[in-house]
Amino acid sequence: MRLPRHIGIIPDGNRRWAVREGMDKADGYDHGIAPGMELFRMCRELGVEEMTFYGFTVDNTKRPSAQRRAFTAACVAAVEELSKEDASLLVLGNTKSSVFPREFLPYTTRRSFGKGGMKINFLVNYSWEWDFGLKDGLLGEKLKTAEVSRIDLIIRWGGRRRLSGFLPVQSVYSDIYVVDDYWPDFKPSHVEEALEWYSRQDVTLGG
Repeated sequence: MRLPRHIGIIPDGNRRWAVREGMDKADGYDHGIAPGMELFRMCRELGVEEMTFYGFTVDNTKRPSAQRRAFTAACVAAVEELSKEDASLLVLGNTKSSVFPREFLPYTTRRSFGKGGMKINFLVNYSWEWDFGLKDGLLGEKLKTAEVSRIDLIIRWGGRRRLSGFLPVQSVYSDIYVVDDYWPDFKPSHVEEALEWYSRQDVTLGG
């Protein structure tokens, strides 16, 4: 089976899952940490070289304060869990904003845990405008996520058929696989089916 070198992850559906389960919307984010770690370990064992996770966007910070606190805490907890593993972490996002978690500042340059290994890119308080250095309609000179490689496969949970601003340059030739189940309902079979689907795609990169 042909394996993607770099997989992008959009873990959507936390709030809808919480409402379905009779919880407040903010309660859904905490239930997304364990799936993320299971997915990371699964892809590491398969030999995936790089993964990029969508943490939260600049637009997400416009949500009610309880939700903002909840998804920020979940992101911090996820990095705490990752720090116990063998990985190489880079956090990317607008650090100049007051909503950027200070806990992530040490990881805005790539940092290895344990023996290092798989590259993990974590998008936190991210927006494509920030990435492009967009100001008053003008593009900046350098992409802020230039260190992140081209993404081969993007898997999005939660059923939405859109990228939601996810690394527009790196995803320009990505194959996109959508899982209708919500992110907290993660199953290894979601990834197995996505990889099987990806291996059947004719990757030409426009050629």
